Amino acid sequence: MDTKHRLPDLYPETEPYETGILKVSAIHKLYWEQSGNPDGVPALFLHGGPGSGATPAHRRFFDPAHYRIIIVDQRGAGRSLPLGAIEDNTTPNLVGDLEKLRNHLGVDRWLVFGGSWGSSLALAYAISHTQHCIGLILRGIFLCRAHEVAWFMTGMRTIFPEAWNAFSGYLPPEERSDLLVNYYKRLTNPDPEIHFPAAQAWSQYEAACSTLKPSTEAVAAFENPNLALGLARIEAHYFVNKLFMNEGELLGRADQYNHLPGAIIQGRYDIVCPITSAADLASAWPDAEYTIVSDAGHSAMEPGIRKALVRATDGFRKFE
Repeated sequence: MDTKHRLPDLYPETEPYETGILKVSAIHKLYWEQSGNPDGVPALFLHGGPGSGATPAHRRFFDPAHYRIIIVDQRGAGRSLPLGAIEDNTTPNLVGDLEKLRNHLGVDRWLVFGGSWGSSLALAYAISHTQHCIGLILRGIFLCRAHEVAWFMTGMRTIFPEAWNAFSGYLPPEERSDLLVNYYKRLTNPDPEIHFPAAQAWSQYEAACSTLKPSTEAVAAFENPNLALGLARIEAHYFVNKLFMNEGELLGRADQYNHLPGAIIQGRYDIVCPITSAADLASAWPDAEYTIVSDAGHSAMEPGIRKALVRATDGFRKFE
């Protein structure tokens, strides 16, 4: 995608002034980068999935003259190594990684920005490390509850039956009674001829349901087998393990973060993460600014979502 011309609502393209690899365990090494103003307000971008990785376009939600933009690929995702690794890959591990990165970069407090699974991770981080958060900007809310996972696996067929038929139909008939377990078996199979096609089927299903209007670009992005593998394998791993948290934990511990400045941005027609979760979060966090984008689905790159996210980051320039 030519982001310079196709994403006019965002800040201009910028290149990192520093990149690095942070070893966080015996297995995992995380890619991180910094761009924008080295002396600016630190802003941490958390990608979705889990497992999708970040892209250069994600830098563009932030004013590079004001923000020190920090992006990290989570365990097993994007440019972090090893790709698709699920060993020692849990929500508490990811929260701990963010603290290791914060200390490594010498950051005291940062604005935390996350969409989809990134919104979940941002909330989990804020629960444990509130004192290091300037505030939270969250998009496409996912609260890691069992019914939200069930909706992703089977419920989306009520809106996208063609995409779901392709997703479920990838598996042989005898495996369709439990899509999650049987996809997980294939995604964790060591044979690339088994795990790569399964990863592409999973990822293309998610991409097909992510935008209000059909987007061939969104689906084509996941034709890259490495990108598909990181997303699908790690996402299935987290789903099978109930996102490594107690049911309802992110809402149940709202008192740990609901004193922070916050922005909740939600597409009205988000099918991947339906608006009911955003409404539940807004109810638990009444002081957060809650924006419903009336003509958008799930993707951060839809025009209305892009504009709302940039308005939010611009609005947070008053916080230091």
